[in-house]
Amino acid sequence: MSDLLKKAISLGVGLTIVSKEKVEKVVDELVKRGELAPSESKALVDRLVERGEEERGAFKSTVHEQVQKVLKELKVPVQADIAGLESRIAVLERRVAELEGNAAPGTQEDVVPETHTE
Repeated sequence: MSDLLKKAISLGVGLTIVSKEKVEKVVDELVKRGELAPSESKALVDRLVERGEEERGAFKSTVHEQVQKVLKELKVPVQADIAGLESRIAVLERRVAELEGNAAPGTQEDVVPETHTE
């Protein structure tokens, strides 16, 4: 195998961004230069594409973990936190509406309490 191909294989992150067409082009070039047998080209393309997909998955997973870590460190609320708060607000809104609906006119708590002076 040529040094070019070895470098391509060793660059895991590089494989995450290389398309199948580019891999096929490099492999075809190796076949033309006689560095790879034509019968081996399809198997090599398949291996490189599979490796690229594995690397993409690993890279995506790593990025996801790092983003989650940063969000946690910054104390950014997650969807579950927001949903819990929305639920609590809905309960409080219902209770306020019930209290406002049950209070007779003039008996609401906006009446100023008496003050005692000595």
